[in-house]
Amino acid sequence: MRATFKSLPEDPTELRAVSELMAAEIKAQAYQIEKLKKELAAHRKARFGSKSETMDQLAFDLQEDTEIASASEAQKTAPETDADQEPPAKRTHNRAPLPDHLERQEEILSPGDSCSACRGALKQLGEDVTEELEYVPGHFVVKRIVRPRMTCTCCEAFAQAELPSRPITRGRPGPGLLAHVLVGKYCDHLPLYRQSEIYARDKVDLHRSTLTDWVGRSTALLEPLAAHIGKLVRAGPALFADDTPVKMQAKGKAQTARLWSYVRDERPWCGQAPPCVWYQFSVDRKGEHPSSHLKGYKGVIHADGFTGFNGLFGAGLASEQACMVHVRRKFVDIYESEGSAIAEEAIRRIAALYAVEKEARYQPIDARIALRQAKAKPVFDDLEAWLSLQLPKISGKSNLAAAIRYALGRMPKARAYLDNGKLELDNNICERSIRPVTLGRKNYLFMGSKGGGNAAAIAYTLIETCRMNSVDPEAWLRWVLARVADHKMPHIDELMPWNWTPQ
Repeated sequence: MRATFKSLPEDPTELRAVSELMAAEIKAQAYQIEKLKKELAAHRKARFGSKSETMDQLAFDLQEDTEIASASEAQKTAPETDADQEPPAKRTHNRAPLPDHLERQEEILSPGDSCSACRGALKQLGEDVTEELEYVPGHFVVKRIVRPRMTCTCCEAFAQAELPSRPITRGRPGPGLLAHVLVGKYCDHLPLYRQSEIYARDKVDLHRSTLTDWVGRSTALLEPLAAHIGKLVRAGPALFADDTPVKMQAKGKAQTARLWSYVRDERPWCGQAPPCVWYQFSVDRKGEHPSSHLKGYKGVIHADGFTGFNGLFGAGLASEQACMVHVRRKFVDIYESEGSAIAEEAIRRIAALYAVEKEARYQPIDARIALRQAKAKPVFDDLEAWLSLQLPKISGKSNLAAAIRYALGRMPKARAYLDNGKLELDNNICERSIRPVTLGRKNYLFMGSKGGGNAAAIAYTLIETCRMNSVDPEAWLRWVLARVADHKMPHIDELMPWNWTPQ
C-alpha cells in the first residue's frame, strides 16, 4: 500500500482511486491509533493510577501522620513542670470510659502511715483513681490433661476416664491455637512462615511444615461445615457469582488458578436467611466449574457476563441478572482516557439509577418494587433508548461504540430487577467477597497445590461467613473445633456462626 503512494498517477481517474485508498488507509490508521491509545491508557492506569477503591471508599485518614508529627513536636518542646507552675488546662473533649469487661489490675500507691511533716498518723479521706489502658501480648499455655488410673480395692478392676476427642488425633495443638493459625492466614493475611517467626519470639518452635499440617487437617475436619454453607447458598432464590485469579505452583511453574465465590445475601430486601458465602477452587477458568458448582440451581444468578457462566442459563435452568457496574466501568474508562461527552452522559444517567437503589436498600420487597417502578424504570428506559440513538452517530469501530453495544446487550438481562425486589442492580455483593482473597494473595503470592487451594476455599467460606454475620471468626472457630469431631452431621446447622452464642 505504501508503494502505491510513492508515485502519484497523472490520470484523474487513477488519482481519484489512489486518493480513496489513501483516505481508507488514514482512517484505518486513525482507528489503530485510537485503539493503541486506549490500551496505553489502561496499562498506565493499572500501573500508576488509582485502583478501583477511591480515597473516599477506603476512608483513609490522611491527617494521621500530620497529627503524629504535631504530637511529637509538642512532646519535645513541652517545658518541664515545676511545683510552682500552674497545671495544664484540662482537655475539653470527653473520653469514653474503658470497657467494663476488661480485667482490672490495681496498683495502690500509698504515701505511708505517718505524716512527713509532724509524724502523726494518717487516715484516708478518699482516693483518686486513674485508669490507663495496657496491652499484654498473647501468650502460649500448656494445658495438661491428667487422667488418674484407678483400681478397685475389692475386685482390683481398673478404671480411667477416656481422653476427650481432640481436633487432631494424637496432635498437640488445642482448638484455640488452630483457630488462631487459620484466622492469621486467611483473615489477617499472615503467611505461615511469618506466623512461625512470630511464635519464635515466645521461644515456641513451630516450623512452617508443622503449621501447614495443622491447617490441612483442621480444614479437612471443617469441610462438612463449608459444604453445608454451600447448600444454603444454593437454596436461596437469588445468588451472586464471581471469580478471581490466584497463582498455583505446579511442576515448578506458577499457573493461574481460580477461586469462585457464590454469595447469598438477603439483607437488602429484609430476608430472614442469614448471609453466607461459599468458595470453590479450580485449577483453570473453564465454564465446566461453575456449571458443576451450581448444578440444578434454578434461581436467579447475578453475574458479570463471563461466558463461562452461560451454561447455567436457559430453559429449565437459572436466570441471569446482569451487572450494571460492569456497564458503567466501560464508560468510565472511555471518559478518563478520551473525555467523551457521550460517556460522561451515560455515567450521569447510570448514577440516577443508583440514587434510587440507595433509597430502596433495606426496604421490604413490595416497597422496593414500587420505588423502582416509579423512579428507576423511566430512567432505565430512557438510558436504553438514548444509547440506541447514539450508536449510529459514532464510528462503529471506536471504543465508545463497543461500550454502547456491550451496554445494549447487557441491559435487557438487567431489567428484571425492576419487577423483582429480591434482585440487585449489580454484583457488588459478590465482588466484596473476593477482596479478602486479593489481599491474601498479595502476601502468600500463590497456592502450593490444588489441595492447598481447596483448603483455602474451606477456610475463606467459614471465616467470611462469620464476618458477614458479625461473628468473631477466631472465637467461633475455637468453639467449633472443640466439638465438631463428636458432633452428629444431621445436626450440623447447630454449629453455624449464626447459631453460636459468644461465651
